Parts: sequence; structure tokens; C-alpha cells
Amino acid sequence: MARETETGQKMKILVLDSDIEIRKEIFDHWSIPNTELSESAGGSNAIKLISQGGFGAIFLSTDLLQIDNLDILGLCKEHNPGVEVFILTTARDLPKAEQSVQRSAHSFLVKPVNIKLMESLALKSVSRSLSRVNLRVMQEQLLEDVLGTTPAMKKILKTVSKVAPTNSTILIEGESGTGKEFLANILHRLSNRAEENFVAVNCGAIPENLVESELFGSRKGSFTGAVQDRKGLFEVADGGTLFLDEVGELATSAQVKLLRFLQERELRRVGDTESKFVDVRVIAATNKDLRKAVQAGAFREDLYYRLAVFCLHLPPLRERRGTIPSLVRTFVKKFNAMHKKHIQGIAKTAEAILMQYEYPGNIRQLENIIEHAVAMAEGDYINLEDLPEYIQRPGEPTVFALPKSGDLSFSSEQSPRFLSLSEVERNHIQIALETFNYNHTEVSKKLGISRSTLWRKMKEHQLQDSKND
Repeated sequence: MARETETGQKMKILVLDSDIEIRKEIFDHWSIPNTELSESAGGSNAIKLISQGGFGAIFLSTDLLQIDNLDILGLCKEHNPGVEVFILTTARDLPKAEQSVQRSAHSFLVKPVNIKLMESLALKSVSRSLSRVNLRVMQEQLLEDVLGTTPAMKKILKTVSKVAPTNSTILIEGESGTGKEFLANILHRLSNRAEENFVAVNCGAIPENLVESELFGSRKGSFTGAVQDRKGLFEVADGGTLFLDEVGELATSAQVKLLRFLQERELRRVGDTESKFVDVRVIAATNKDLRKAVQAGAFREDLYYRLAVFCLHLPPLRERRGTIPSLVRTFVKKFNAMHKKHIQGIAKTAEAILMQYEYPGNIRQLENIIEHAVAMAEGDYINLEDLPEYIQRPGEPTVFALPKSGDLSFSSEQSPRFLSLSEVERNHIQIALETFNYNHTEVSKKLGISRSTLWRKMKEHQLQDSKND
């Protein structure tokens, strides 16, 4: 039976309990207006009600956690995305209730139930749900501002809105700096895991001999330096989302363990003999063409297809220039707060230059440019002279234009002062580091040198390892 009070938008609540007296007591004493209260003793009727969806809160008794071998808690979550499920339990069934909370239930109440407490929980649950909806709308607008509204971007946005609430694995492709981690974070925030951890890891930045222990954890004594048991990042992200950036850099052994996790949802710490279940959604990203890597034997084909359940390709910034003004506004706001400035906007001449630039470092490079400009601006607006010199003089060789390269004076004919070969090399490496946000793997690739050579050159030229050093 269902109960409606007054008119207007209703709060839909579902009570599943085989005890008719408990259901009757809840139904008779429920006092919140604008409530549609549904209840069931179990069986096919309960499954039908759950499948209809749209409930703001569900109260589920431990005696109905399984119906006809179906996982009812999982069914509630599947058909009612984002719903909070509250377990009704007896003292005898407390272990079942605690186990349900560990899985995905919000909390449990011990019978005899307190109707006022149930009402309070339901109101807070629906309020949180509405807040998530409002947040979703704002984040989708932010996503549109960053990605743009070209046909290709609209297709990505449509896919994002559909796959974000699911638990499906997603692969994001695109050049360095195109916003892959930002998109992964938005996918997490739009998912049912939004209140849990979002853990990001750059697979290319972890030494090869430590990848497995970093991701999957290790037991004390499993290798030199393992002085205690250690959680891996999969366990840290339990209940939430793990973002694997540069997944194409994973060693073969780590690829095998990642594949096993995606298949079985279980992991085994390095040096351990037992596996454990963790509830983690995996979002991976790469600036490589993984299909070519598969053909070359550098990446497992079965792992590729496990990762690419949904594949999103982010075009470079030069192919979505329409987003530059909104990105500039976002970054100005960010760096105003960081540098305690009050920049109101950007002059037309400066904006025109930014719209014309090619951005080999994509959004990340634009962010660095605006950080520089906000710091340099003396008035209320960013002017052309506040931009880095290599942006102001797009036709000149980049090695002469980096602001940090020293005294780079130009004559009235715009002839550059000649630099020594060592200065040219230092400036070129510095530009590459800033352009690709100190991603050593990407910088090495673009410069055509090994990572060890890059490290040696950085030490030789006394270059910082990151912009925050």
C-alpha cells in the first residue's frame, strides 16, 4: 500500500520488512507531509517496487537482504542511483547489519524502530540527494565550460552524463594537459561514490620496482625496505574511485595484476598469500595510442579491452578554442585567491593573442600562462605585457622567449641577443618542463631523450624538479 499526504512534490520512501506489525506501525505513525510511503513484505512485490526506482530513502530489514537468491541491497542501489539504504535489524542480526554498512548501506537501526528517528534520517537523506542533484547540474555546467560545445564535445558530455552514475571502467585518451584528470574527477563527483575517496596516481612517475607495492600494497618483509604492512592505493580508494594516469606506462607484471583486479575485484598485496575484495571504480588515462601499444606487444590486449569499456577522447585545446575565455575566467578566479589579487578580467588584445596560440601543453599550459599573468598584472585587468614573452611574440623562436631564461633584451628591430649553447639547452628544457607541467615521461619523449638523461641535464643546469620547489 502507498500513502500520499497533501499535494505537491512527494518524498518517496520504501520500507521492506517481513514483519507486518512493524510495517503497520511505521505507516500509521509517519507524520511527514508530502510523503509517498510504500512498503512490502518481500517476494516479487518487493522486487517490483525496487525496480520502479525513484525512492529518496529505503529502509531494508536484515531478513530481506536476499530474496530468491537476489542481492536486495545491490538491487536497491542499481535501480535507485544515489539512494541511501538504512538497515533495520534485531540485536541478533547485528553482524549482518554491520556487513551491509561495510558494503554500501548508509547505517542501521536496531528494532524496535523509532519512527521519529526514521523520519529524521529520511529527511536528511532526501536533502543530501537534492544537494547532489544541484551539485551535478553545476558540475555539468563546469564540464561544458572546460570541454566546450562543439559536436564532438557534446557527444562526450552526453556519454559522461550516462556513464558517471555507473560503476563501469572508463579510459580517457588525449594529449598531455587536455584535462584528463579533471574529467576523471568530475566523473567521480557525478557518481554514487562522490562522498568517498578520489585517488589519483601517475603510473609513469612510480619507479618500476615499486609499482606493484604502491598500487596493491605489501606485507612486512616482502622486499628490502618493507618494514611494515602497507596499504596500496587500491585499498586507500576502497569505496571510491582510483584514477590511473599514464596507464600505458605500467610494467607487464603490474598489468597482469590490474587485469586480475578488473576481472575478480580482488587484489593481493606483494608478499601476501591471501586475496581481499575491494570496491573500487577504475578510471584510466593515457596520452599514448594504446591500440598501437597492443599491436607492438607493449600493452596487454585483454587489459586494454577491460579498461576501455567506455572510451572518451579529449581533443587538444587548439581544436576547442571556444573554451579558452571560460577557462581564462576560471583560472583568473583561482589565482586571484592564491595570490590575493583582484583581477577583474583580461584586455581584448591579450585575449586575442591567447585565442591564436597553439598550446602544445594544452589546458595545463594555459593555466600556467594565466598564473604568470595574474602575478604580473598591476591593474584590474590582464594586459598583453602581463603574458609570458613567448606568448607576446608568437613568431619568434621559443628558446628566446621564456621569461625565466635571464636577461633577454631585444632591439627596436626585434633581434634577439645570441645565447650560448648551454643557455639555449637550459631554456629549452625549462620550457618543456613548464609546458608539460614537469611530467618527466612526456618531457623526455618530446625532447627525444631518456628520463635518465633528462635528470642529468636538469641537475647540470640546476633546474627545479617542480614549479613548487
